[in-house]
Amino acid sequence: MTPARRTRRPARAAGAVAVAGALLALGACAAPPQPAGTRTPSQTPSPSTSATRTPSPDRAPAQLLLATQAERDTLAVVDPADRRGSAVVDEITVGTAPWGVAVDEDSRRAYVSTAEGVAVVDLDARERTDLFAYEHATSRRAFGEYRRGGLGLAVSPDGERVHVAVSTGDAAFLETLDADTGEVVSAVPVGLRPFDVLVSDDGDEVYTIDHDGFTVTVVDPERGRARPIEVAPFGREGGLASFEKPHYAVLDDDGDLLLPYQGRVLARVDPGTGEVTTTDLTADSHQHGVARAGDGTLVVAGNGPFGNAGSGPSIEVVGPDGTDVVLPTDRRHETVAVWHGPDGEAYGVLAGGYTQQEAWDGATVVPLDAALDGAGESYEITIPGRPQAVVPFEEEVR
Repeated sequence: MTPARRTRRPARAAGAVAVAGALLALGACAAPPQPAGTRTPSQTPSPSTSATRTPSPDRAPAQLLLATQAERDTLAVVDPADRRGSAVVDEITVGTAPWGVAVDEDSRRAYVSTAEGVAVVDLDARERTDLFAYEHATSRRAFGEYRRGGLGLAVSPDGERVHVAVSTGDAAFLETLDADTGEVVSAVPVGLRPFDVLVSDDGDEVYTIDHDGFTVTVVDPERGRARPIEVAPFGREGGLASFEKPHYAVLDDDGDLLLPYQGRVLARVDPGTGEVTTTDLTADSHQHGVARAGDGTLVVAGNGPFGNAGSGPSIEVVGPDGTDVVLPTDRRHETVAVWHGPDGEAYGVLAGGYTQQEAWDGATVVPLDAALDGAGESYEITIPGRPQAVVPFEEEVR
C-alpha cells in the first residue's frame, strides 16, 4: 500500500502495514450497529494448535497476553511471538461471551467480565476458580456487543476491589466487588453501555467510558457517588446512531483520561475539574481501542469511514514528541494492548474482535519504534473466537 502522510501534526513518516501470514476472509462493509439477538457461539472451544510452553528455569519471565474470545466462553493465553499457526498456547473456560479482562499480578489472578458474572482465573494454574455474580444479573445469555452482562472491567491498584460495568439493556451500573469474596460492595448508575473502565492511580476514583451516553462517569465507589462528564467533541447529533461517541480510554501521567475520536481529535478529560480539551489526530478514521506505552506513545485502532471520518482502516501511532504516523491496513480492530517481546521492544497488539461486521480471528502486531521511524513492519497472529480485549501479563518462571 502507498504510505499515508498527514500534516496536522509533525510527522517523520507514515507507512502501510505489511500483512504476514494467510489472510482471513473479510465480511461485508460495516453498517451502523443493529441489536444482536441471542445466538450460540460460532463454534465450541477447541484445544489450541500450539502446545503450552514450560519456561526454562534460567530465563526471565516472558510477557504473554490474555485475550477474551467473545464468540466463545473462553479466555485465550496468547504468545504474540509465535507466528506458527495459532498463537494461542492455552484456553481457559470462563463463562458466556467474555468482554473485558484485567490482571492483578500480585495475586496472580485475572478477572473477566462475562454475560454470566465476573470470572476469577488463577494465572499459574490456568483455570477458573470462581464466578462472582452481578447484583444486576440477567438470566439471558447472548453474544455480541448488545448482549447484557459485564462490559468494561478494572482492578484496583491494591488488588482488593474489582470494578465492572454491567449493562442490563436499558441501564448500566458500576459494580464494585470484593476481590476475594465476590461480595458487591457498591452499585452505582453510570451511562449507557460502558465499554471501558479505568481506575485512578490512588484507587479512589473509577471512570466508566459510556459509549451510548457520550460521557465519562467519575465514580467514588466507597461513597456510592457518580458524576458524569459529557465528552462529545463533535456534538450528540444522531444519538444512538452516531459514530462520534466514546469507546475506550487511557490514563496519562497526570491522571487525565485520553480518548480518541474519529482519527480527528484526541480528547483530554480532567476528571477533577470536568474540563475537556482536544488536540488533533490525523488518521481521519472511526477509532475504537487505544493503548499507551510506558514512554507515552499512543496506539489507536481505526476502523474506516464512518460518521464524520472519511479514511479507511488504519493504525495510528503517536509518539511522545508529537510524531504522528498513520499505517493503513485492510483489517479492522477493537482493542489495543502494549506488549513487550523477547527482544525487549514495545509492540502494539490490536485485537480483531471488531464489535460490528468484519471482525476476524486474530490480531495485528506492530513494533512501535519501527512505526515511528516510518517502517511498515507488522505481522498477524491467529486467535480463534473473535478476540475482544487483550491485556499483557507476566508468565510465571517455573
